[in-house]
Amino acid sequence: MPRLISRFFTLLAFLAFSAGALAAASLPPQKSNESGVTVQVTPRGLTGPQWEFDITFNTHSQDLKDDPLKNAALVVDGAAPLAPSGWKGDDPGGHHRKGVLSFKAPAASPAKLELRLQRPEEPAPRVFRWQLR
Repeated sequence: MPRLISRFFTLLAFLAFSAGALAAASLPPQKSNESGVTVQVTPRGLTGPQWEFDITFNTHSQDLKDDPLKNAALVVDGAAPLAPSGWKGDDPGGHHRKGVLSFKAPAASPAKLELRLQRPEEPAPRVFRWQLR
């Protein structure tokens, strides 16, 4: 009997993990085009200890001075914003930049995500939202 219970909980854990991976894989990219700058955010790797988002900045009218590590926040189910834990990507400058922004994963499986990016010289952050369940 204990072996059957152990297998049952292993199966439940596998199904929960698989559902989270499928949800992350199916989340669409979102794009914002304001003040001559297009920002595209694509969730990826929303499983494990680090959650990652691909971010692309494009413009033909200004230098891209964004520092996502300092000017981004992840809001999970309306809770207090989480600061990023890492940025692997292009340094500030130029007209085209891309990289991966990471956050420490929340403790619970969320229903909603909101990524906020505050761009220099813009009065309000750009907000990207996804419904997970």
